[in-house]
Amino acid sequence: MMGVVVIVAAVLFGAGGLCAVYRIIRGPSVLDRVIASDVLVATVICALGAEMAINRHVDTLPVLLVLALFAVLGSLAVGRFLGGKEHS
Repeated sequence: MMGVVVIVAAVLFGAGGLCAVYRIIRGPSVLDRVIASDVLVATVICALGAEMAINRHVDTLPVLLVLALFAVLGSLAVGRFLGGKEHS
C-alpha cells in the first residue's frame, strides 16, 4: 500500500514540476516566470521532504533550508527590482 502512495506522490510532484517549467518557458510576463520558479522550488522542497519522511532520515535537511533561503531571497530581489521599474 505504501508503494502506491509513493508512486502517486511522485507522479503528482512530477506533474507539478512540469507545469511550473512550462509556465517558466511560456510565461507572458516576468512575474509569471518568477511565480512559476517559486512553485518549482516549493515542489522540489516538498518532494525532498516527502522522500525524507518515507525513508526516515534527515540527511537532506540542509538542502531544504538552502533551497528555502534561495527561494525567499530570489523572490525579494525580483520584487524589489520590478517594484523599482514601476516608479520610474
